[in-house]
Amino acid sequence: MKKAMFVKAGQMAVKDAEIPKIQADDDVILKVVRASVCGSDLWSFRGLDAKEANSENTGHEALGVVEEVGDAITTFKKGDFVIAPFTHGCGHCVACRKGYEGYCLSHSDNFSSGYQAEYIRYQHGQWALVRIPGQPADYSDKMLASLQALSDVMPTGYHAARCANVQPGDTAAVIGDGAVGLCGVIAAKLRGAKRIILMSRHEDRQSLGCEFGATDIVEERGDDAVKKVMELTNGEGADAVLECVGTRQSTAEALQMGRPGAHVGRVGVPHDESFDLGELFFRNVVIAGGPASVAYYDKKLLLKAVLDGVINPGKIFTRVYSLDDVQQAYQDMAARKTIKSLLKVSY
Repeated sequence: MKKAMFVKAGQMAVKDAEIPKIQADDDVILKVVRASVCGSDLWSFRGLDAKEANSENTGHEALGVVEEVGDAITTFKKGDFVIAPFTHGCGHCVACRKGYEGYCLSHSDNFSSGYQAEYIRYQHGQWALVRIPGQPADYSDKMLASLQALSDVMPTGYHAARCANVQPGDTAAVIGDGAVGLCGVIAAKLRGAKRIILMSRHEDRQSLGCEFGATDIVEERGDDAVKKVMELTNGEGADAVLECVGTRQSTAEALQMGRPGAHVGRVGVPHDESFDLGELFFRNVVIAGGPASVAYYDKKLLLKAVLDGVINPGKIFTRVYSLDDVQQAYQDMAARKTIKSLLKVSY
């Protein structure tokens, strides 16, 4: 089979590899239909995160068709069409029951990798996989793109909104105009936010953000961004802040632009030093967030919302590539020529 490999910073390559085999009784082998490049994949591609040369790709977003199941799998069978979440919850521990499967207590291998390939091995598939009605051929390319968004970025955007405790009528500020931030806009609207302020400097992302429900655009950054949000909210600040980047600057903005008692939902993987929480103590600011609960949100809400046409997160994929063109897909995302790269693997 074909599989993308990380050669070194700035270089991906497609190489031949063996089709993965069942290694544990709760494994599922999937034939990949769609995969994608995540913003988090770019940290190592840009050389900002250390990664071993000639190692497995960090891809962790896929749709697939079940090819083979382990002996312990009773919920899926060969031929089922599924979302392969990047999280691998068990569904029955307290973390999974409460909707925090990213920290499932039943096993330590809770996260995916190597999904930019023709076949993948999915661990702990009994509960973590999400069945899609029908077969890939039943769906348009646009619908497949929206279903693909449910493997990571749309649930991650929703997690930001949930952790920020977005309530009907709220003013929400979204930091980050990448795929997760734009999905955060969708999620804030889905949860009833009346006003959604998107931090964005890119015209194409601003346009898509407004289509998704953003009511205001702030192009400033740093202290100027905080000042602008305060101006827009009559000096009060946002009720909810969605931090969807993970840098020191984005985090500093998020912690300052909420009102007293605001919730900050952080889903950008932290890439900088810690912060002094003293000021936040006196302002009663709540900080929450972490890995998204993909299967939990998909099964509870998001899959139905996509199938019913309530949300259309597939629009974040602004370019489509074959697996053979994975290098170009990474380069274009790194250069901001596309919001998110979709890899068309089969069908």
